[in-house]
Amino acid sequence: MNTQIEQLYNHFKASSGVSTDTRHIPADCIFFALKGDNFNGNTFAKEALEKGAKLVVLDEPKYAFSNACFLVENVLETLQKLAHHHRKQLIIPIVGLTGSNGKTTSKELIASVLNKKFKTYATHGNLNNHIGVPLTLLAIDDSYEMAVIEMGANHQHEIELLAGIAAPTHGLITNIGKAHLEGFGGIEGVRKGKGELFDFLAKTNGTVFINAKSEILKEMAAERTFYETIYYLQNDLFQLTSEAPFVEFSIDNQSVKTHLTGGYNFENMMAALTIGQYFGVSETDALAAISDYNPTNNRSQMMQRGSNTIIMDAYNANPSSMAVAIKNFIQLKAENKIVILGDMRELGDEGPAEHLALGQLIADGDFQTVVLFGELMKDALPVLPKAFYFTDKFSLHNWLIDKQIADSTILIKGSRGVKLETVLPFLGNE
Repeated sequence: MNTQIEQLYNHFKASSGVSTDTRHIPADCIFFALKGDNFNGNTFAKEALEKGAKLVVLDEPKYAFSNACFLVENVLETLQKLAHHHRKQLIIPIVGLTGSNGKTTSKELIASVLNKKFKTYATHGNLNNHIGVPLTLLAIDDSYEMAVIEMGANHQHEIELLAGIAAPTHGLITNIGKAHLEGFGGIEGVRKGKGELFDFLAKTNGTVFINAKSEILKEMAAERTFYETIYYLQNDLFQLTSEAPFVEFSIDNQSVKTHLTGGYNFENMMAALTIGQYFGVSETDALAAISDYNPTNNRSQMMQRGSNTIIMDAYNANPSSMAVAIKNFIQLKAENKIVILGDMRELGDEGPAEHLALGQLIADGDFQTVVLFGELMKDALPVLPKAFYFTDKFSLHNWLIDKQIADSTILIKGSRGVKLETVLPFLGNE
């Protein structure tokens, strides 16, 4: 297999990159014919070549019709091995990060800070799984001086796999919370699964960055031996002065304003500043990077729609992230506060209790209007008798059209599968 990977790597170095989707075939790329539950990439081999691919990597001999077809035993494993082989040629620091909440925002902030001094490649979008991480690595060329790789998981051993492929030299776990409880097998399973990043860094003599205010992360760090353990939020050098509508903090009487809402994002900012300081980014440049960062990915994103102010945090949701978002919204000084919340998924047997607890938290917030969407949200209704509840988007959208919400501040949050961003067009013109 090593010889085959070396052969494929020679093709890769002479190519324009890789693709796994025939809708996007750059000229002279290598197409990897991945399989899924409802598709077989092997069947698209001919189409990929016709669209300009230089080579097709496939694992079913009957589709290997020309010398431009590179036959392997398993396309996915080959993609992962090629990415790891490429990573070994990159003599650069790689910061790997995972966590229950805040991964993508932290990744973006860290990359923004590091880019002030180094040409830094960071995971695009949510390419953070067993396919996305290899694709991310293969997009890093020799011009880059650093990389920030996000790793997501909902089962044991996934982070172990991703860390093994990406081989990070430095690592960060944002937090351990109630996310993907069904797949991980409870909160202890989350701790074990996310801790696989620390396991890798301990084994490879790496460096970790630890939130000093998190007892569980400090315990996890103490259970392992690293080359270096760097703590952030260990002193009061930075002072959080405002959580909403936007996070503001001060250092040496200097006020730093940001475009992110929610006190929970202060911790993400401090992680980015600490990593920047570690790698020699000047404080002035690092603070400018934090201040200038403006989210555009439906995460802690504040926007205007007509007379409404909207906090769009609809990329994902779990009990931990939902709780901090709602608590932050409760503290926000605004009138006519409305919450539009969707199901929290992948909670397994914990789902009913967690949605009921969410309902109680909402009830304590005394919001003007509560809108709930999704089958799982029915478990929040016993403590929210005045909530408006919908299980289909057509009804929800029509209700919003009839309601004509105006002059309000609205929090929108739900799991990715709920896709609550669809309500935006019904909340006032941009």
